[in-house]
Amino acid sequence: MSPVHDTVGRGYRETIHPASGEMGFQVVVEETDLFLLAAKDLSRETADVVRELRGQLKNHILLHPEFSASLVPVPVPETAPEIVHRMAKAGKACGVGPMAAVAGTVAQMVAERLQPDHGDIVVENGGDVFLHSSRERIVALLPDPKGGSHVGIRLAPDRFPLAVCSSSGRIGHSLSLGCGDLVTVLSKDGAFADAAATALCNLLKSGDDVEQVLERAGVLVSAGLSGVFAQCGQQVAAWGDLELVAVG
Repeated sequence: MSPVHDTVGRGYRETIHPASGEMGFQVVVEETDLFLLAAKDLSRETADVVRELRGQLKNHILLHPEFSASLVPVPVPETAPEIVHRMAKAGKACGVGPMAAVAGTVAQMVAERLQPDHGDIVVENGGDVFLHSSRERIVALLPDPKGGSHVGIRLAPDRFPLAVCSSSGRIGHSLSLGCGDLVTVLSKDGAFADAAATALCNLLKSGDDVEQVLERAGVLVSAGLSGVFAQCGQQVAAWGDLELVAVG
């Protein structure tokens, strides 16, 4: 699986190979474009969940436009929907706006809704992945879409459920204030992993900043970060509970 945003499409999804007894399928609802792995086609069920989550989020933004515009944490009322609270909490923990957490939040909430009735489920949302799995998975890292994936993260079954979220200063439509090729964060919390990847990638202006990213990642451990991978040019670093393997 390739946790990275792609400006020209989702070509990286061609490298995703369902395990035995699984199938892959795409679900698109307005701007939300998901790819899932499951034992059967859950397109209808997935679309229903996405529409519900998008409706809650859009209604909140209509009443509180600063939620979507802010690049810094914003408070939310207690009566706000769960998706809003998760995004706001993650943004506050990482010092970024709540929309930095939207893809990871949606991926996790979709997986949580489907998993109890359907077992293993993997949800990829623009490069942010949430996995419920009873088998080993390898998530490929793609800092350069033209060059393909050469390194991945091996995840044993006891790691799940788990989020693997990425941010890039060079690739994709998501706003990043850095210039790094890729920062990938592992966490049990999809909202936090997404927000943390953005916050850490914002620090990555050159290869010299890789160590700064790792130092900041260490601070975020108490908030839920369990591992991080960072690449800028020829500088690559990894920290935490993750095993890198060759892929491709």
